[in-house]
Amino acid sequence: QEQLAESGGGSVQAGGSLRLSCVTSEYQYSLYCWGWFRQAPGNEREGVAVISKYGNSIYAESVKGRFTISQDSAENRLFLQMNSLKPEDTAMYYCAADAQTWTDYLRGRCGGSSADFRSWGQGTQVTVSS
Repeated sequence: QEQLAESGGGSVQAGGSLRLSCVTSEYQYSLYCWGWFRQAPGNEREGVAVISKYGNSIYAESVKGRFTISQDSAENRLFLQMNSLKPEDTAMYYCAADAQTWTDYLRGRCGGSSADFRSWGQGTQVTVSS
């Protein structure tokens, strides 16, 4: 499993922006997907955005148009640019990663459920005040 470490969380007012970063050691998988999940107190963990090694990405409907996932493969870094933040975005944000199956690679997709990922970071807190 990969070792993942998130950074960039903090407290902002509604309408503000934050950029999360996740770094990992060199990937042991030739094909992989990684992304961001979040969990607010009392809620289940939900997918925010996921991206494959070759750039296929998916977003939760609630963040489309506001959040952008990107990666720097040379530095093994994953980013989440979050704009127009809302109080309902308040949560612990986790970076997750796993191998991409050959079938998913051919279909240009990644899993979007937390059950599709075996490696997790410790999380970084994002708090948005109204």
